[in-house]
Amino acid sequence: MPDVEHATERSHLLPHLAHDRRLSAVQHEADAGSILSTHVSKEEQLLANISVGERLPYNDYTTIDWLHDLVKDSYRSRVIHAQLGIRGALGSAFESGQGWIASALIGVLTACVAFCVDVAEATVSDWKIGYCSTNIFSNRESCCTNRHPLGTTKTNLGEDCSAWHMWTDDYWEAFGIFVGFALAFGIISSSFTMLTKSTLPSAAPGHGDKPPRSIKGGDQGVVGKSMYLAAGSGIPEIKTILSGFVIPHFLDLKVLIIKAIGAVFAVATGMCLGKEGPFVHIATCVAYLVGMLFPKYNENGRKMRELLSAGCSAGLSVAFGAPIGGVLFSYEEISTYFPRKVLWRAFLCSLFAAMVLKALNPTGTGKLVLFETNYGSSYSPIHYLVFILLGVAGGLFGGVFCKANFWWSKTFRKYVVISRYPVFEVFLVVLATGLLQYPNPMTREPGDTIIKNLLVDCRGQSDAWVCQQEAKDDRSKYVGWLVYGTLVKLILTIITFGCKVPSGIIIPALDAGAFFGRLVGQWITTISPGIFAMVGAAAFLAGVSRMTISLCVIMFELTGELEYIVPHMIAILVAKWVADALEKDGVYDLAQAVLGHPFLDADHAMHLVQGEQELVQRLIPPKQTMQDITVDVPKDNKISKRVLDDKLEKLKERGLMDAGLVLVQDGMLQGYLAEGELDFGLNTLGMHWDSSSRIRLLGEAEEGDLDLSMFVDRTPLTICAKAPMEYLAEMFGKLGLRYVCVVEEGSGRLVGVIIKKRLVVWLESLKH
Repeated sequence: MPDVEHATERSHLLPHLAHDRRLSAVQHEADAGSILSTHVSKEEQLLANISVGERLPYNDYTTIDWLHDLVKDSYRSRVIHAQLGIRGALGSAFESGQGWIASALIGVLTACVAFCVDVAEATVSDWKIGYCSTNIFSNRESCCTNRHPLGTTKTNLGEDCSAWHMWTDDYWEAFGIFVGFALAFGIISSSFTMLTKSTLPSAAPGHGDKPPRSIKGGDQGVVGKSMYLAAGSGIPEIKTILSGFVIPHFLDLKVLIIKAIGAVFAVATGMCLGKEGPFVHIATCVAYLVGMLFPKYNENGRKMRELLSAGCSAGLSVAFGAPIGGVLFSYEEISTYFPRKVLWRAFLCSLFAAMVLKALNPTGTGKLVLFETNYGSSYSPIHYLVFILLGVAGGLFGGVFCKANFWWSKTFRKYVVISRYPVFEVFLVVLATGLLQYPNPMTREPGDTIIKNLLVDCRGQSDAWVCQQEAKDDRSKYVGWLVYGTLVKLILTIITFGCKVPSGIIIPALDAGAFFGRLVGQWITTISPGIFAMVGAAAFLAGVSRMTISLCVIMFELTGELEYIVPHMIAILVAKWVADALEKDGVYDLAQAVLGHPFLDADHAMHLVQGEQELVQRLIPPKQTMQDITVDVPKDNKISKRVLDDKLEKLKERGLMDAGLVLVQDGMLQGYLAEGELDFGLNTLGMHWDSSSRIRLLGEAEEGDLDLSMFVDRTPLTICAKAPMEYLAEMFGKLGLRYVCVVEEGSGRLVGVIIKKRLVVWLESLKH
């Protein structure tokens, strides 16, 4: 997280705090005063006199303290509403409206970015087959018809278009040009993605409570890992952030720009990926950047995550023209904390995104519905069996995909040449995609066009290629293309998801399901095979992602077909049940496991804990660890700076980053001092004090003291060592704690400290 405020040496504290005795004790040195007011926000200084302690901005790769941020927001709100007069009334009104204003602004800006990406992607993608002689930056549809972005004129795309020039009429030459452009686009997309490489601290504990291994000729510091911030969909990382985790720079403006550019070229390659995941990441970046403009969100990690949850809904809203589905997607799939006020603001954010995108009209149709259908016929109860069959197939597809993709990530991507040269992997995947997809006329088109072609109703439109094939007496070749398309989509999606380009999984899963559904429809002639393609698409996506309610709503918003909600519900539920039987985790959960982010899902955690008969004492750190992190504070409440320096060094060796020191007197818990605040106090505030100085950790400060008591949390939550593990999982999952202190049964003496990451690592061990 960035610094909560950019103060200077002339920055003032709030008036009633300027004379606070504990703060003035530190600020008697001019330099220390300047440092304190620069690093500690005014909101935090409001907490100086209460027992929860002040906090610095969260250091990278730690979990936020939800309870602390709740108290901080309450203090800030009371100060604003206590102001009198017109200024106070205006301040209170702005305070109440900040969330609504920010949400609307996020929706508008997200739609603008999505418009640019949609228009650019359509043009670049068509360059693989030809170009528009009247305007090189026009795609085939706008070149040959009157459909233009920002316009609403609608005509049909003709086959004969004098303005559109194919590169060549020779099949093999066109094949080579197609693959050549795809390779170039893949290299461009991956090269842009490489610009967001970031070396992060260890996501999971370093050596934790184990003794550090000595490294010959080097130090024993924790080695970070590399991460490409613009790669993939971004949804696993966003889920991690919304659960209270801090991933540095993941939502920066640079990442947003590169994600948008990379998505244009990645989708244009024709690889089995979509832009809906990148759109969710882009929308979240927009939400973060907008939130930084509002003090209510910029200075509070908890409130910022409320805004990010609302922003996520705009991503799906602009990706599929599905504003309600976007809200439900944020609630069901992404957010950990989603109170009613976030629901309302997500609704507004998604609404504004849809309104602006419809006005900008990137497709030229003037409609939000991407794959509008009108089958004009209903289904019979006998067809429920077919929908169940599609659900079973979707579940099998999802389970196989999740297992195979996880295996692929753990094996193939571990080869040195692949891990060191991600662009080379993209090159290989694009090459395989071009060679396998171009021969099939049905997989040659972009992913969204494939779905549109497979959902077509041939009774009302006979000039479509699909309808021409289905009108033939001998459809064996056409059926072969459908089988080929289903299998190729499965194989290519397995090896594509996880490549170092911006990518999403929704469109490829929909493609595979539509192929299979259309295939099944060839033997059921009572209703349009497009209906089975539509339901099959939903089933396959449900199997991959385990989405349910949000997916059902997204499907009828995508197609405009309210009549087929029940078939969608049947297929989606069956697909989820079958996929869960094969693999408990969906694709995003498995991606989090591959990335190694310490994510805690309260429901999954409780399911795992209930299968074990464990007590909280199971997670108490070893005796040596407790000696390293425990400070026995003397009666004068001061401790030698040298002792604290040694303790800090041992904390850093553990590599956990959001650990800290527990303060005890006579064995009884007195408070908790986090590593970040300890480091700041010793090495920044305490730069003018030598190692023999004594530092105050508890009690009232005296003139001349180096006082760190303002950073001590004197109200840490505790739990009995003999309590069931379910208690601990609920406390971390529902309260959003960073740590819990463990006390002995009967005596109440401190026996251990459990941080959130320790619980997460233990839960991960139960899965395997």
